[in-house]
Amino acid sequence: MTPSTTKKVETGSEAKRRFEKIQKIIEECGTDESALIPILQKVQEEYRYLPEEILTFVATALDLPPATVYGVATFYAQFSLEPKGKHLIKCCDGTACHVRKNQPVINAIRQELGLKDGKKTTDDHRFTVEIVSCIGACALAPAVVIDDVVYGQMTPEKVREVIAQIEAADNAEATR
Repeated sequence: MTPSTTKKVETGSEAKRRFEKIQKIIEECGTDESALIPILQKVQEEYRYLPEEILTFVATALDLPPATVYGVATFYAQFSLEPKGKHLIKCCDGTACHVRKNQPVINAIRQELGLKDGKKTTDDHRFTVEIVSCIGACALAPAVVIDDVVYGQMTPEKVREVIAQIEAADNAEATR
């Protein structure tokens, strides 16, 4: 394998630290089967997704079949098996938002972030865009939720401004 095609491999000490974090989460939540969802929630919060090797580790720690843990992780929409970006943008596609022309807003978001061909997360893992059936803000249609903040009566121009503000805040934070 040439250097340009090698994949970054986690070192032993990095893997050890990762599993120590997971072990601490398990100790906080307990090893009863009823602790599975809280454990997965905390893992997702820590890593922004549920890595396969961690699901296996959790299954072993809770003495559950890996298929059970994987089944829970794939059943609930709150969990993701793919890495998500730092900022989560949920675009509402409920009836009210759809009727009030949400598609130009969604298109503007995808264009602004350079997401093509059904891709959901930017290459730099700063943003993930999800289309959801309803966010419960029908009176504000078309609406999006960015990092748990609801933005209503969105237009392509307004959503570009919000994304620019988030990027500016990230850049300012990075220079501190």
